[in-house]
Amino acid sequence: RASDLVRGMSSLDRDAFTQTISVPAVRVPVRVLNKVVKSLKKSSIQRPGVPRVVQDTEENADYRLVLLDPHRVTSPTSFSEAEAEALRSFGVPEELHHYELKLTYENLKSEEVLEAVLPQGQDVTSGFSRVGHIAHMNLRDHQLQYKNLIGQVIMDKNPGVTCVVNKTNIIDSTYRNFQMEVLAGEENMVAKVKENGLTYKFDFSRVYWNPRLSTEHERVVQLTKWGDTVFDVFAGVGPFAIPAARRGANVLANDLNPESHRWLQHNCKLNKVEKKVRTFNLDGRAFIQGPLREELPALLKEKVRVHVVMNLPALALDFLDAFRGLLHQEPQCEENLPTVHCYGFSKDDDPDTDVVKRASQSLGFPLEKLCSVHFVRNVAPNKDMLCVMFTLPKEVLYSTEAQTGETGS
Repeated sequence: RASDLVRGMSSLDRDAFTQTISVPAVRVPVRVLNKVVKSLKKSSIQRPGVPRVVQDTEENADYRLVLLDPHRVTSPTSFSEAEAEALRSFGVPEELHHYELKLTYENLKSEEVLEAVLPQGQDVTSGFSRVGHIAHMNLRDHQLQYKNLIGQVIMDKNPGVTCVVNKTNIIDSTYRNFQMEVLAGEENMVAKVKENGLTYKFDFSRVYWNPRLSTEHERVVQLTKWGDTVFDVFAGVGPFAIPAARRGANVLANDLNPESHRWLQHNCKLNKVEKKVRTFNLDGRAFIQGPLREELPALLKEKVRVHVVMNLPALALDFLDAFRGLLHQEPQCEENLPTVHCYGFSKDDDPDTDVVKRASQSLGFPLEKLCSVHFVRNVAPNKDMLCVMFTLPKEVLYSTEAQTGETGS
C-alpha cells in the first residue's frame, strides 16, 4: 500500500509514493535457483518493476534471495504442501529471511495509486476505452477534482497512451460525437486504430467510434457474401462498410456528419476498397429515399442479396418508416427482399419485445414472428443495445401509404 501521506493529493508527486517495506524471502543456492523460482511461482512477489530474485544480503556469491509475497507468506507454514516438498527436495531450508525492499511509484498499479490518493470509501475508476493513443475516460462527479492527476496516472501506467480525455457530455449532438476535455498529454485527437485486421484513422473528438463494437461489426459483416450489396445508412468512419467491401460486397455508405464522411473516404483508400464503396453525406432518411430507393429496383430484379445496416441505436428505429411505400413498381418483387439490421437501445424489462414493438410501429407492420433480436451489449445499468434483423416486408416496401416523416433527424 502507498503511504497515507498521499491521500488527497491533487497534483501528482511521484516521489511521495516511495517507501521501504520488509518482505519475506528464502535463501537459495544458485545451482537450484531456476527450479526453486519455478516451484514458488504462486508465492513469489509479483509487482511491476520488482525483481523476484536479488543478491544475497550476506553477499555470498553462491546464494540468492527469492522474494515472497508478504500477503501470501507470513511464516514457513504458509507454503503449500507442494512448495514445501519442492524446497526440501532442492535442499533449501524453509526458513524465512527479511529483505528491505524499496518501492516507488513505478512499482504501483494505476488502481493502487488512485486508491491511495482519492478519499477513502470512494470508488476508484481506472477503466477507460482505448482508441489508438487516446485513453477515453468517463469520470464521475466526485472524481473531477482529481481529474488531471487521474489522467497523468493512466498515461504513466499504460504504454502507448499519450493522451487522456474525459467525456464532458453524453452523445446527444446531431453528429454523435462527445464533447471532450484533455486531462493529460498531447492534444492530438487524430487516432489510428486496428479492428478485425483493418486500419481506421479519424479525429476522435469529431466523429463517433466505439472500440467495444468490434465483435458486432464482425458478426454482421460475416453475414454478407461476395456480390451482395450493402446500404450502410449511418456508416460513421466505415467499421461495417469497409470490411463488407473487403469481403466482396458492393457498398453504398452514408453519414450525415461531414467529418465522418471525410474520414470514411480516407479509410476506404487506406484499406484499398475505394472502388467498392460509394460514399454519401446525407441525412439517413434522405439516403433511404434517395440513393437506396434509386438502386433497389434493379438489384431486386437481378436477384442481388441486399443488406441495410442502420447502426444509430438512439434513433435508428424511428427511421424505419422511411421504407413505407418506398417502391411503386409493378409487378411487386416477392422474393430476395432486403435484410435490415436495425439497432436500438432499450431500458425496458423485456428489451427484445420492446425493440420489436417499436420497429413494428415505425414500419406500420407487425414484425413479431418475422424477425430475430441479437443482444449486442449492456451500455449502462438497465440499458441494453440490441439489433433487430428482419426481411423488409413487401407490404411495407410497396405500401401505398406515404412515409410520415415525423421522426427524422
